[in-house]
Amino acid sequence: MEDLKQTGRIVLRDAQLHYEPHFLGRDAADMLFKHLLKHVSWKEDTIRIFGKTYLQPRLTALFGEQGKSYTYSGIQMHPTAFTPELLDLKKKIEDLSGERFTTCLLNLYRDGQDSNGWHADNEKELGNQPFIASVSLGATRAFHLKHREDKSLRFRMQLEHGSLLLMGGAMQESWLHQIPKTRKPLGQRINLTFRKIN
Repeated sequence: MEDLKQTGRIVLRDAQLHYEPHFLGRDAADMLFKHLLKHVSWKEDTIRIFGKTYLQPRLTALFGEQGKSYTYSGIQMHPTAFTPELLDLKKKIEDLSGERFTTCLLNLYRDGQDSNGWHADNEKELGNQPFIASVSLGATRAFHLKHREDKSLRFRMQLEHGSLLLMGGAMQESWLHQIPKTRKPLGQRINLTFRKIN
């Protein structure tokens, strides 16, 4: 598995990726991280895999425009209205990317044992070639990618506190990504993924 370049436009087959490691300044990232930890009503949903039910290995919350529910892995989520803090962050990303977002899915990784397995953000509500903006706060975590067809294309990068990863083009059709478990002692991490639900 190769390491990806850690800043700016990332050239990958069948994908558009852009990584800004210092999208939020340290103080702004610290403040938002503490605010979200304290004020978000985090949930631990159950998922069904191969006929068995498990607790998701992370906590989640959904914010967005009313009427824009989101379904993945058999879980249907209904959004809480955007807070002023999330609206400010959304506008900052929209101004940079030129995209518009209706919804933000938050994940709280409590330690290195919380994870998100191989998947693509390709739910039908997102339409064709969805554009995803992912902000990371807290502990740095590894982010793995692998091409669906060309098994030789496997990469990893580190998602840092205050960073922004933009994913577009055929990324969700052609690639899978994950946040793997790790035995390293890690603190908490919050990931905010902005998306547009049609």
